[in-house]
Amino acid sequence: MDGRLLERRIGEVLIEFMNERATRMVVFAEKSDAEVLGVDALEGLRLEVDPVTKQLRKAAALLAL
Repeated sequence: MDGRLLERRIGEVLIEFMNERATRMVVFAEKSDAEVLGVDALEGLRLEVDPVTKQLRKAAALLAL
């Protein structure tokens, strides 16, 4: 495992995107890192990636089983 990952700062942040808000735990990036919005953040914002257009869209309602 890359030891640098263990040195990263983590924290809870408020994310707002496409008129949705959610508090999520994140790993803070460094300047050389790519910009990424992870699956946990997308799900928390009730968003998903449209597999055809590759664009973000509001997710359909999830059913709890």
